[in-house]
Amino acid sequence: QVQLVESGGGLVQAGDSLRLSCTTSGRTSSTYIMGWFRQAPGKEREFVARTNWIGGVTFYADSVKDRFTISKDNAKGTVYLQMNRVKPEDTAIYYCAGSRYSVTGKRKSDYDYWGQGTQVTVSS
Repeated sequence: QVQLVESGGGLVQAGDSLRLSCTTSGRTSSTYIMGWFRQAPGKEREFVARTNWIGGVTFYADSVKDRFTISKDNAKGTVYLQMNRVKPEDTAIYYCAGSRYSVTGKRKSDYDYWGQGTQVTVSS
């Protein structure tokens, strides 16, 4: 099993920056892809960004491209989401996810492990 714990959420103002962290534990060597998703109130959980432990290939949702950056520290088993120039529409619970397979990683169904989420609220 793999455990994922998100941290770094909070209340920020539009235009600010925030960095989320996802700390992994357990059989992290069984994961290949790591991703970030978010879910706003009343909406479906949506893809934000993904990377892989080896190679670091990244994909982003169009809504966050050029503002958010996903990165990783293999030695620490930690994945980050740097959020710059945040907007009120970025308000959501942000979830970290891990996949055992080499997949595109843009769908919820691509992932096997999920964290509990961290709340990000952006005020205007």
